[in-house]
Amino acid sequence: MTYHKIIFGDSRRMTELADNSCHLMVTSPPYFNAPFDYKDHFPSYNDFLELIRDFANETYRVLDKGRIACINCDDMLVNGQKYPVVADVTRLFIEAGFRYRDKIIWRKPEGYIRISRRSGVMLQHPYPMYFYPDNIQESILIFQKGHFDYSKVDRGIKEASRIDKDEFQGNKWFLSVWDMVNRLPFLNKGNDNYPAAFPEELPYRIVKLFSYKCELVLDPFLGSGTTTKICMQLGRNSIGYEIDKTLEALIKRKLGIAQPKLQLGESDVIEFVYRERKQAKISV
Repeated sequence: MTYHKIIFGDSRRMTELADNSCHLMVTSPPYFNAPFDYKDHFPSYNDFLELIRDFANETYRVLDKGRIACINCDDMLVNGQKYPVVADVTRLFIEAGFRYRDKIIWRKPEGYIRISRRSGVMLQHPYPMYFYPDNIQESILIFQKGHFDYSKVDRGIKEASRIDKDEFQGNKWFLSVWDMVNRLPFLNKGNDNYPAAFPEELPYRIVKLFSYKCELVLDPFLGSGTTTKICMQLGRNSIGYEIDKTLEALIKRKLGIAQPKLQLGESDVIEFVYRERKQAKISV
C-alpha cells in the first residue's frame, strides 16, 4: 500500500513537512509568462525569481541529506525578450545550498512542437543576423543536497528497487539527451486537458533513477497530478502541492478516483488537504 497527500496551498510554505523528510523532489514550476500557458501570470521576472528562490529554500529544508531535486524548466521568450530561466534556476538552487549534479536535455519531436515564426524570418530575409531557431528542448536540472550514504539503504529495499537494465539501455536513459513526446492541449482533448503537464515518462524516469520503493517523493507544483500517478504505479509514497484548487476534479480523474480500481491488491490511500477546510482521505 502506498500513501499520497495532495495539499491545496502555496509550496513556498510547506509547513506540513518536517525537515529532512522527503527522499526526492521532482517538479515543473510555472513557465515564466509563457504565451500559451501562463500569459501575464507573473507581474515581472523578479516576481518569478522570488517564487523560485522561496521554493528552492523550502525544498532544501524538507529534502533528506544526500537526496536529489529535479526541476523541469526552460528559457522563455516573452514579447521578443529571452529570459535566462535555466541559468537563474541553477543559480538560486546553488544559493539555497544544493550542489549542481547534472543537466538532462529533453528533446521533443519536431512534428509535435508549436511552430514558431522565429525561424521563418530567415526565409524572408536570407542574410546574416536574421537567424532565430525554433525551440524543441527543455532542461531537467538535477541538484543534490550534499552526498548520499549508499550504505544506509536496506538490502531488501535496494533489490526491490532494482532498475531494469534492458529498459535503461533500450530507452537510452544513460544519455544526457532524452527523447520524449511532449503533451499539447490540442493533442489531448479528453479529460486530461491541463495545458502545461509534463509527459508521464519524465517523472517515471526520475522516480526510478533517484528513489527507492516506499520512499516519499515531493512535487511542489503538482498541476494535474502526473507525479502522484507515477508514484502510485512505482510503489512510492508522494506529497504534492497545488495552489490552483480548480484542478481538484482533474487530479481525481487522473488518479482514477472517479472510477473503480481495476487491479487487485492492497489499496492506495490518497489524502486531500485543504488549508482552509477539512481534509478528506480516499482509498483507491
